[in-house]
Amino acid sequence: MASRKDPLVVNEYYHLYNRGVEKRKIFQSVNDYDHFIFLMYICNTAKSIVLRDVDKNFDRGETIVDIGAYCLMPNHFHILLKGKTDGGISNYMLKLLTAYSMYFNKKYKRTGRLFESVFKSSHVDSEEYLKYLYSYIHLNPAKLIDKNWRNNSDKSHEVLLRFVFTYKYSSLNHYLNIINNKILEPKQFPAYFLKPEDHRKELFEWLALAA
Repeated sequence: MASRKDPLVVNEYYHLYNRGVEKRKIFQSVNDYDHFIFLMYICNTAKSIVLRDVDKNFDRGETIVDIGAYCLMPNHFHILLKGKTDGGISNYMLKLLTAYSMYFNKKYKRTGRLFESVFKSSHVDSEEYLKYLYSYIHLNPAKLIDKNWRNNSDKSHEVLLRFVFTYKYSSLNHYLNIINNKILEPKQFPAYFLKPEDHRKELFEWLALAA
């Protein structure tokens, strides 16, 4: 993996993202989304793993990053996390993107790189930015029903939120108490939203402000 211009520091928060090469879809089926989510869990380990030997009962032991939020979109993804060990973030992303690329290329009988580049990162340098990212990441699916929702005053906020709240491939379903998501470590992030209703209120207010 190429060296990064800015180092990824332990105990700092980062917004990581990447998309498919030539903006191609990296998730073409429900199984693709589910497999990426499975890899997000099992790749977060200090252990050396052989994927073909790993099942859903895998004991990953000590983790190398703490994940606070994520969203998978058809041609890209977002992950909000904090590194726990030296090199943990880069190690995690290398394992995750390599494993998924191998799965995708084998399934769809293709060769070459799947992702546009080395994953991109943005250092979260303030609590205001961290709080913003929770909303930004979780509202990403709104683009699937209205890619210009920020400039479209005719689109109902309730319609957009209803879609976002039921979107299966983001961490919001954990914060709304819909499922228990083992990928996340919310206790390692500020407790901005203690109750599901707090999340709903924050997203509605952010949606109204951004529109």
